[in-house]
Amino acid sequence: MPLVPRRRLLTRTLPGVAAAALTAACTREAASPEAPGPLSALVYRGPGVCEGCAEAVAALLKRSPRRFEVAYVGPDEDLPLTAASLADADLYAQPGGGDDVDAAWRALRGAARAVRDWTRDGGRYLGFCMGGYLAGRTPGFGLLPGDTDGYTSSPGASVHDGRDTVVPVTWRGKRRHMYFQDGPRFLLDDGADATVLAEYGNGTIAAVVAPYGRGRVGVVGPHPEADASWYADEGLRNPDGVRFDLGLDLIRETVKGL
Repeated sequence: MPLVPRRRLLTRTLPGVAAAALTAACTREAASPEAPGPLSALVYRGPGVCEGCAEAVAALLKRSPRRFEVAYVGPDEDLPLTAASLADADLYAQPGGGDDVDAAWRALRGAARAVRDWTRDGGRYLGFCMGGYLAGRTPGFGLLPGDTDGYTSSPGASVHDGRDTVVPVTWRGKRRHMYFQDGPRFLLDDGADATVLAEYGNGTIAAVVAPYGRGRVGVVGPHPEADASWYADEGLRNPDGVRFDLGLDLIRETVKGL
């Protein structure tokens, strides 16, 4: 069977052996002697997530100096996405998916109340691309002080279709480039309590962190978790090189206070 393109798959999950190999290949950054103990992270892997996306998010978490113990949740995993599974977790990550937000939401809406309640009670939600869309309201978990929309349809966007590409962003005042495939922009309510980390070239929001009850929600439209294989598969080049500092900054801002 031919491989289904990454970021366009809605239903396939990777075998455990492939996931373990990817995780083993990632280098964990050393934590400082003063760093607190490891945090527990759950990464969703199942319908609505594209091939390799959950593993890339897990690898990014394992690079973080905060140190994460990562497990997968989903209908075909040892842990289902339920309130009981979330109860002992510090962070829940929703990876990228295909190009159908409604289909992804149908696969996840049964867990919506559990995710909302857990985040409101102090959990940390981390969303990448599709996971960013699903943090919004139409449809989604409703975790943001606002909603989401597609970047490609916004005036002045640097790309206007769903192809895999590289887009420029301004991250904390510095121009950078990121892997992108039809990701969201974030529409904040007037006066929203939120920290904007990055904007696309047209000034719309590319990454933001906001409180939700006692918890925090960190979302990004592009893919800071993309490793060298993503670029190679699509014949793309990042002018900044393949780096993970933007993703680690998003994680750091999202888990602040833990």
